[in-house]
Amino acid sequence: MGNYLNPDNSKFQEALNSDIYVDKTGLIRYTNSVLHTLQKNICVSRPRRFGKSMAANMLTAYYSKGCDSKELFSNLKIAKDTDFEKYLNKYDTIFLNMQEFLSRSKEIGQVIDRVRRMLLRELKNSYPDVDYFDDTDLVESLQDIYAATKQSFIIIIDEWDCVFREYQQDKKAQEEYLDFLRDFLKDKVYVALAYLTGI
Repeated sequence: MGNYLNPDNSKFQEALNSDIYVDKTGLIRYTNSVLHTLQKNICVSRPRRFGKSMAANMLTAYYSKGCDSKELFSNLKIAKDTDFEKYLNKYDTIFLNMQEFLSRSKEIGQVIDRVRRMLLRELKNSYPDVDYFDDTDLVESLQDIYAATKQSFIIIIDEWDCVFREYQQDKKAQEEYLDFLRDFLKDKVYVALAYLTGI
């Protein structure tokens, strides 16, 4: 269990503990149906306060190998689904809140570098026996892990578009960030599901 790789389910537990909770676990039925398909890349754009982060935390709690969430979901709609346990806590799950990385960086190169370094540290701790071709390259390291283990990843990115709000006039920064995301997610065999939220 890490901060970014296979986080626990505590954020979703907080949502369930709250006075107002709306069961959105029907979304899990949909994401399960598109795992390992050409429809596995999902981007959810909604105005603020529509529960985007809560849904991202819910998916993390459901898929992450870093926790046991059976009891957490037991009274929710998804528990009645025939595939409920088939995917429950079965995936290496990467959860990134890009606002967090942006707030600790002065320019886009630092944002991207921080994401890479943080993920690589946790990946190498979880998979120390993999023969990495270049253990400083995030994409190659994920490919090496997949080649060695056939483990695919659920990748959840909350606030993916915060870079565009911060760098509204900086097209070069926007392009550099999009290039990073494209290289990280597009046509990668290690991606079982990519779920991004933004406004």
